[in-house]
Amino acid sequence: MADKTVGDADESPGMKTGRSVPLSRGLSTKLLVLTIIFVLIAEVLIFLPSIANFRLRWLEERLGTAAAVSIVLVQTDPSDLSREVQQDVLRSIGAKAIAVRDGGVSRLLVVAKMPPQVDEHIDLANTGPMEAMNSALSTLFTGGDRMLRVFGPVGDSEKEFELIIPDYKLRKAMLVYSRNVAFLSLLISLFTATLVFYAIDRIMIRPIRAMTQSMLAFSQAPDDPSRIIEPEDRGDEIGVAERKLSDMQQRLQKTLNEQRHLADLGLAVSKINHDMRNILASAQLMSDRLGMVRDPTVQSLVPKLVRALDRAVSYSEGVLTYGRTQEAPPSRRRLRLRQTVEDVQGLLGIDPEGEIEFINDVEPNFEVDADSEQLVRVLTNLCRNSIQAMAADTEGAIVRRLSISADRTGSVSRILVTDTGPGLPQKARENLFAAFRGSARSGGTGLGLAIAHELVRAHGGALDLVESVGGRTVFSVTIPDQPVRLDEARHHLRRPA
Repeated sequence: MADKTVGDADESPGMKTGRSVPLSRGLSTKLLVLTIIFVLIAEVLIFLPSIANFRLRWLEERLGTAAAVSIVLVQTDPSDLSREVQQDVLRSIGAKAIAVRDGGVSRLLVVAKMPPQVDEHIDLANTGPMEAMNSALSTLFTGGDRMLRVFGPVGDSEKEFELIIPDYKLRKAMLVYSRNVAFLSLLISLFTATLVFYAIDRIMIRPIRAMTQSMLAFSQAPDDPSRIIEPEDRGDEIGVAERKLSDMQQRLQKTLNEQRHLADLGLAVSKINHDMRNILASAQLMSDRLGMVRDPTVQSLVPKLVRALDRAVSYSEGVLTYGRTQEAPPSRRRLRLRQTVEDVQGLLGIDPEGEIEFINDVEPNFEVDADSEQLVRVLTNLCRNSIQAMAADTEGAIVRRLSISADRTGSVSRILVTDTGPGLPQKARENLFAAFRGSARSGGTGLGLAIAHELVRAHGGALDLVESVGGRTVFSVTIPDQPVRLDEARHHLRRPA
């Protein structure tokens, strides 16, 4: 699984220089501490009703013992008991006095020394939960020197028993109980935190740590395939994250390889470009001499040859601009599109007597607002791709036709390039304008469509594949007119005629 990747990450220099997360700030430590804190908070919430219940049960036990003694004393005359016996009875309970109320008449059965005052009256039969918790906290934190009067029925007896008792023994018992509960709560917290930590560490923390180390390792050597994480076969969120991370690393690695390929290609082309410009310069000089030849055929071909050489020189000077994203902004003018399409036809070198038919279906007066050179490049790339696709068909009866038409909607011009080729394969459609991935033929680079797409977008337009099926492929070049700047329009209108 990811163990191999994690191992690679551990051996990387960045991990040895402290880029890994310290244990004190890691998710594991935070998870363990938070689990202990949350369990302790839950124990505290449970402790409040628990200590209140403990206090009431302790008082009920003392009142029950006093009731048992009172039943015996009621049957006899309490005055018959000696002072010593009364002291022994009260000491056994820890009380100062015992009384019973029967039929609305209260009777003091045993008393040692009546305290001067009673600090709290506790009705065990009518004490609510909140009152019990408040009284328990009061006894626990500020008690120990108070005198309590505890009263209420015991069992099924109709009599009501009363007990005067100091709270220091009660507070001592509550402190022992609290200490035991705190110790037990700490053990439960540690045990629960350990189990939760182990479970979550196995399920979440380790995979997240593996993904983190994989990202660190991949960032140091993104061209190394061994640094790509291998996702586990799991269907939860961690599994989805691992698979997405693996896909992202693979795509990034592929993109980096393509960028490196493009850089290498740019370097190679720059070397070729230097010599190519010298050759084209020589060809320009020879074309100038051809202009002095009086032959009519030569005179008709020389202007086209000169324009083709001029464009070739311009292309060679800017051949690296795509790779460096330094394409010059378009210098837009109003153009007669039909003449531009004729120039493209001349650059394609289509033989009028050949198998491929070229149709210029643009209206003579149709105008488009665009950069002339860049529009020629866009249409040339599209047409050249169509010609190459149709030329690949070897069957003689197949119609090979390339046509260019145009229409206008408001201020938006649309140019359609239509061919009767075999259509684009699925892979080419998925990566239509991506360099090195959008080629429709084996050995192609896909740069033609990528460059055309970039040039059209520089005009604020769009290059779209309208249709691509066997026997018909249509590309649409949409170019809006330049917006008119209000200040320039006002200046133009104010100038005298």
